[in-house]
Amino acid sequence: MTRLSRREALKRGLLGLAGAASATTIARASVLDRRGAEGMAHTDPHALMTGGVPAGAGINPTAFLRTFDYGEVSKRPNGQTVREYQIVALDRNIEVMPGVFYSAWTFDGQVPGPTLRCTEGDLVRVHFRNGGTHQHSMHFHGFHPANMDGVFEQIDPGGSYVYEFEAHPFGLHPYHCHTMPLKRHIAKGLYGAMIIDPKRPRPEADEMVMVLNGFDVNFDAENEVYAVNTVPFAYQANPIVLQRGKLNRIYLVNLLEFDLINSMHIHANFFNVYRTGTSLVPSEFTDTISMGQGERHILEFTYDRPGKFMFHAHQSEFAELGWMGLFDVQDRVIA
Repeated sequence: MTRLSRREALKRGLLGLAGAASATTIARASVLDRRGAEGMAHTDPHALMTGGVPAGAGINPTAFLRTFDYGEVSKRPNGQTVREYQIVALDRNIEVMPGVFYSAWTFDGQVPGPTLRCTEGDLVRVHFRNGGTHQHSMHFHGFHPANMDGVFEQIDPGGSYVYEFEAHPFGLHPYHCHTMPLKRHIAKGLYGAMIIDPKRPRPEADEMVMVLNGFDVNFDAENEVYAVNTVPFAYQANPIVLQRGKLNRIYLVNLLEFDLINSMHIHANFFNVYRTGTSLVPSEFTDTISMGQGERHILEFTYDRPGKFMFHAHQSEFAELGWMGLFDVQDRVIA
């Protein structure tokens, strides 16, 4: 008898449970519990909480989707806005699937780290403290002085550092640890997204952050679990509610390690692509976008029909192992 790898076993198990049929089948088959979240603090660490999220996940994908950290705001005498953020690196075991734990390194105890948000020209100060057991740093994509790059400024456990720079260029930028071995520090969970808004705001929209990631749960340099915002199938069990006719904007960042390419495809619709978010003019109109690690785009689209529409990676294996979700388009969304 051929011995299955953990990756193949997980894949077959998820396929057998999730199938490829309906949201109901997938939600039920992923052993997803729809009990209220109010009792979450009292549940066993191995129990599940609302929306198919394991109690030990350390993140609520639905809440994370639309949560932005604007920092503590003040003004300089010259009128420049100052935004200050407090970020702590922490070691934490996270439950990426029911009963499947991963020894993560995190920013603020969660994977991905918080979504930082500012406006171009703001003075950004990130107060970073290393509460972990290894050296770490923070590297921000974008413009900044050499000593704010997070490459040579390695912070020992218990140490701290203040990153300070003006926010440029506007767009969507990842941040991540830049300590060697780099792939280990990224794969372990030290990454997040930073949005620098243009001074002339983009049109009003329902805005969401999606960080594409995965987890090598048996440390064989191959991912066994794939997800958007860490928890596989979370948006299958708890579809993302959109309003019919309203503009939607997704800040999409690929921080998947070990696989060269990731992608996103939406069903029954197309989106405008703003590559890296550094232009207010779309570069493409399509329904599938592929990205290498560190690539990111802003996607804008509107659904004109109500119903449930799938979105997923267009690498079928990634979708079968967790990178799959649903938009629930409704005529009227009640806040």
